[in-house]
Amino acid sequence: MSQFTNAEKKIEAQREVQQRRRVYRRLVENCKMSQADADRQIAIMQEIADDYTARAIEDDKATRLL
Repeated sequence: MSQFTNAEKKIEAQREVQQRRRVYRRLVENCKMSQADADRQIAIMQEIADDYTARAIEDDKATRLL
């Protein structure tokens, strides 16, 4: 069993998406990363955040049923 809830993981994954957007923008501007790589890595993290969002919603629904 995880020590962190899906809601906590969702928050951190969303925070990571925002951080990647800020950092990767600078890396692309400084030719340290391609735009394609930045877009791909941000999209992957966004999907992870979306997965945890869906799990957190399901957890909330299950808790309400109890």
